[in-house]
Amino acid sequence: MKQHLPSIFKAYDIRGIVGTQLTNEIINEIGKVLGTMTLESGIQELVVGYDGRLTSPELSEYLIDGILSSGCDVYNIGQVTTPMVYFANFELKTYSGIMITGSHNPPEYNGLKMVINKETLAADKITEIQKRITNKNYIHNQQGMENKITIKEKYLKAITSDVKLSRNVKIVVDSGNGVAGDIAPILYRRMGARVLGLNCEVNGNFPNHHPDPSKPENLAELIKAVATTNSEFGLAFDGDGDRLGVVTNDGNIIYPDRQLMLFAASVLDKHPNSKILYDVKSTRLLDGWIKEHNGQPIMCRTGHSFIKQEIQKTGALLAGEMSGHIFFKDRWYGCDDGVYAGARLLELLSQVDNPSELLNALPCTVSTPELNLTVNDGNPHKIIQKLQKNLNFKDALNIITIDGIRVEYQDGFGLVRASNTTPVLVLRFEADNETGLKRIKHEFHAMLKKYVADVNF
Repeated sequence: MKQHLPSIFKAYDIRGIVGTQLTNEIINEIGKVLGTMTLESGIQELVVGYDGRLTSPELSEYLIDGILSSGCDVYNIGQVTTPMVYFANFELKTYSGIMITGSHNPPEYNGLKMVINKETLAADKITEIQKRITNKNYIHNQQGMENKITIKEKYLKAITSDVKLSRNVKIVVDSGNGVAGDIAPILYRRMGARVLGLNCEVNGNFPNHHPDPSKPENLAELIKAVATTNSEFGLAFDGDGDRLGVVTNDGNIIYPDRQLMLFAASVLDKHPNSKILYDVKSTRLLDGWIKEHNGQPIMCRTGHSFIKQEIQKTGALLAGEMSGHIFFKDRWYGCDDGVYAGARLLELLSQVDNPSELLNALPCTVSTPELNLTVNDGNPHKIIQKLQKNLNFKDALNIITIDGIRVEYQDGFGLVRASNTTPVLVLRFEADNETGLKRIKHEFHAMLKKYVADVNF
């Protein structure tokens, strides 16, 4: 067991290949530690849910067994989206929950996202779990109580009682055979939308395309369906339903940083001078856009755990990151919920006759999607540390190092950061035009060649 412990403990969560890295034995040990940590925080119960992956039900059983052996009680809410676990934390007043999910990773992966007493576990707290397992520092041989309940109707009613459509909207929903397929079409139909469901049957093999809406190739089927059915726009979700992808009826992808513009304008209209967070991968246009709409922009590190911590720290009413996580503290709980974000988008777009025209009119630059550069030695963080010690960018207006290296120019920006989940460097580039984009990419390419053997982007 010790051989694989370090590889599964990530910056945001616990994740690995089931059966070799993430075993039933390890999951059971993790359950003992999480149950103990929950009791130590003054909370008696944990919510546990799991996604639609084939391995999730069995992992759930071993996790719950470990939690119960600490004397901590469990609300078992079964197969749900990750945001429904967050919702249950507040609804049941446990403020603590564990979601078994591999998120957008390949089918052989699975993992855990964790909240204890309103704190999303990340970084040092995840390292603490690892140390406690190694040192057997947990309560065991006790017996908590398990209560199996469903949260689906309460979740649906909570949203439909507050989020309202101004007219019927015709949309396509592609869940990529992830667990959002069991909730998103139902919710939007109850809101009054006409919904064509695409890949909404939950299937942990993901037979149609990978459930990751941040990759353009995973949106091709949705774009085609929106066009052929004459729908107004399309929504896509990842494997556990906490990320949102959006496409227009003319085939344009509205990336999450542009989605955030629309949401920010709406929130700031009712709550001027509020703080709005966005991650380092997002467009530089957000800074000016938020200020123009009487808000306070704050750039922060990438990662759902870190952003939730910043929301609590700053009191921000809205946050978003380029991967598709949107966090509403306005009228919601401040957690990332792709299905809820889709509902808020429906509400806004139902107020206009041509939603795609409004989406396409949002400020736009020439940019790349997220680009991944595999690091052969498996340690992208070491490369970032070397780069940060040797910063040499001509014509740079600002260099931001809160998460990797973001270099801002008069006409754009370039970013390189280390992924916290896979052995890759993540890059993104933006400029006012193709010439500027080519120049910025070339500068980053030349810099990275000094540290990475095969630089191809």
